[in-house]
Amino acid sequence: MPFVRGDWKRGLLVGAAALSALALAACSSGPKTFQTQEEGGGGFRLFGRGGAKTAEPAISVNGYLWRATLDTLSFMPLASADPYGGVIITDWYVNPEKPDERFKCTVYILDSRLRADGLNVAVFKQTRDAAGNWVDAPAATQTETDIENSILSRARQLRLSNIRG
Repeated sequence: MPFVRGDWKRGLLVGAAALSALALAACSSGPKTFQTQEEGGGGFRLFGRGGAKTAEPAISVNGYLWRATLDTLSFMPLASADPYGGVIITDWYVNPEKPDERFKCTVYILDSRLRADGLNVAVFKQTRDAAGNWVDAPAATQTETDIENSILSRARQLRLSNIRG
């Protein structure tokens, strides 16, 4: 039956019902898993109920870099965090002292080892124009380097505290 004007309510209801069915199916799809940090902090492995290892692969990012990134960028709102792909994306952050500019970060964790080259940070900046619209502006390269160094320092602290503790 073709969609005719006035049938938008029925289409909305059908779409909502389909989404509900999909969500319900996702809730009942096998055993639940949780994450735990591996010995030595190298990465994360997934375990099923009762602690039995599941057939799912290990997450291939360094646990110290992951935690340090979340700690370092905790002042910014988090938009997305993918531990499988090693990508953390923040939402726009506006410094209250400079309300005419905002920043957003994307961090890529590229390795399961704690190494400086296993981390890449991209910083995006926008400023307000005369009309009040946000316009892309170049961010200082030093900002990316400073964030990378802060993450690496925090990761080293986490690793040392785990060794001593």
